[in-house]
Amino acid sequence: MIRYSTVFEEGLAEQTIERSRFIAHVKPVSSKEEADAFIAAIKKQYKDATHNVPAMVIGDKFQVQWASDDGEPQGTSGAPIVQMLVQENITNIVVVVTRYFGGIKLGTGGLVRAYTSSAKLGIQAAGPCDVKELSAVTYRMDYSVFNKVQNFYFTYDVKFANIVYADTVTCEIVMDPSCAGALKETVTSLSGGKAVIVNESVRLDKVRK
Repeated sequence: MIRYSTVFEEGLAEQTIERSRFIAHVKPVSSKEEADAFIAAIKKQYKDATHNVPAMVIGDKFQVQWASDDGEPQGTSGAPIVQMLVQENITNIVVVVTRYFGGIKLGTGGLVRAYTSSAKLGIQAAGPCDVKELSAVTYRMDYSVFNKVQNFYFTYDVKFANIVYADTVTCEIVMDPSCAGALKETVTSLSGGKAVIVNESVRLDKVRK
């Protein structure tokens, strides 16, 4: 189940439009504080730039939406970036587009296009990805049962994680929530009911597009 889209890692992209240099920095974040720190660092790095336009969207329901035009005409830079992010279902992200003015005015429409296209280039560089909700079931079982389960051909995607080998084997099996019931039935059948569920949880994983 896809919860939302974001970016995989930090990204950097640059383009020149009518002699103005636009540099987009993008980073995945989970809080406004983390986004604010990133914005401050970029502004310090490019303190000689004409503008450093920040924008952020945070929360699985886009609860935090904030931007600044940083001296550009109102509504021509930061706000369009936020609107673009929300329209494309991208969240938990901070974007800073730096501009070194090249002497040619772009006009209102030109500024909107320049800033949003720069942000999109930064997102591509950062690796667009989906955040999926997955179910994780942790089992404790003996070695013979573990070998059966691990070698079983599942007709849906299953990932084994956090395997601990001791007197018995403890492992986490991760799958789409819709397959959790089928997984439990399969493990019960393969183990003759001897595999013990230690824990069940929901996790969010990034999957590149």
